[in-house]
Amino acid sequence: MIKAVVFDVGETLVDETREYGTWADWVGVPRHTFSSVFGAVIAQGMDYRDAFQVFRPGFSLADERMRRTEAGQPETFDENDLYPDARPAMAALREIGVWVGVAGNQTSRAGDILRKLDLPADMIATSDDWGAAKPDAAFFRAVIRAAACEPDQIIYVGDRLDNDLKPAKAAGMRTAFIRRGPWGYIWEQHPDMPDAADWRMTTLAELPAIVAEANKTIALTVVFQP
Repeated sequence: MIKAVVFDVGETLVDETREYGTWADWVGVPRHTFSSVFGAVIAQGMDYRDAFQVFRPGFSLADERMRRTEAGQPETFDENDLYPDARPAMAALREIGVWVGVAGNQTSRAGDILRKLDLPADMIATSDDWGAAKPDAAFFRAVIRAAACEPDQIIYVGDRLDNDLKPAKAAGMRTAFIRRGPWGYIWEQHPDMPDAADWRMTTLAELPAIVAEANKTIALTVVFQP
């Protein structure tokens, strides 16, 4: 029985195009150049932060976030940056009685922005809030505590194999892969994907039907169990 669905943030609910565009501006390189290097870094299995090192060796993301804020140019996003299917999918899940959470590797500032968007969610939390970041198992234990149900009754939805699907699976959760954003397209055909993702989607609009079908199958199994 699926009782809870928890969403990653970046490239799952939020389109990060604008965010990374402003980072390209901040480090002083053309946006197309930045995005190309960013994709190359991901394709090599490196940490996305290594893309910044290509342009500024010794770059500290935490320090530069502070400098941007002090300069009046903090990272930000708003309703226009939500993927169009995010809000309707979350609302549809709640309508069928599913607990909906949002939890990703984000700053406290990003968490405040998400909460102000008044999303149809029962919980919104970030790695800064919990003091644990993906793929750390502590992050996923926090997800399970927040959802207040068994791990295999939770679907964690994300676009990344390393940060989302594999550690969620290791924590005992079900997983749904959304193919979008650089990670989604680069890793879609990764050989580990079949074992890591219980379901694959191209839009979050598929999710309510996935949950309904999974719960229907479980209910029929119980009814017809000898």
